Amino acid sequence: MTLDQLRPYVSDLLDPFVSGFDRLGMTPNGVSLLAFGVAVLAAGAFLLGGRGAPVWFAAAAVLVFLNGWLDVIDGALAREQNVASTGGDLLDHVLDRYADIVIIAGLAAGIEHYLLGFLAVTGVVMTSYLGTQAQAVGLDRVYGGLIGRADRLVIIGLVGFLAYPLSGTYGGLTLVGWLLVFLAVVGHVTALQRFYYAWAALE
Repeated sequence: MTLDQLRPYVSDLLDPFVSGFDRLGMTPNGVSLLAFGVAVLAAGAFLLGGRGAPVWFAAAAVLVFLNGWLDVIDGALAREQNVASTGGDLLDHVLDRYADIVIIAGLAAGIEHYLLGFLAVTGVVMTSYLGTQAQAVGLDRVYGGLIGRADRLVIIGLVGFLAYPLSGTYGGLTLVGWLLVFLAVVGHVTALQRFYYAWAALE
C-alpha cells in the first residue's frame, strides 16, 4: 500500500491549512502553482548540495516535504471552495509531473550522473502515466504498486536530510546517486505493476 491511499484519512490535519489559504484568498490552482515553485527551489537546492555545499541538501529536503504537503492541500481547498473541476485536476497533474522532473533533474545535475537521472525520471513519469492511463481506458485511477508520489517524496526528503551529514561515497555512489538508482528501479517496477493490474482488469 502506498501513502497516496492515505489521503482521505488526513482531512482533519488539513483543515487548519485549508482554512488559512482560503482566508488568504488563494485558489486551488494558485496553490498548485506555488507547489511547483517550491519544487523548482528544491531542485536548485539539490543542485547546490551536490556541487559542494551539502547543507543545501537539508534545505532541499524541507522544500520537498513542503511540495508534497501543498500537493495535498490544493485538492482539499478545491473541495472546500466547491470549485473542483477537471481543468483543475489536469493542471495539478501536469504541474506534479513537471515538479517530479525538475526535482530529479536537480538531484542528477548536482552529482553529474545524468544517465541515472534519465532512468529515474522515466521510471517516475511512467509510474504516474500508468496510474492515469488506467482511468483513461475506463478503470479507476491506479495508486497501487511499490511506491506512489507521496512515498517517493518522503523518501527523497529523508535522503536529503541524510545526505547532509553523510556526504561521502558508498560503493562508488553518494547517497543521492543510490537514491537515483532506487527511483529508477522501483519506478519502473511500479509502472509495470500498474500496467499488469490494468491489463488484467480489462480482460
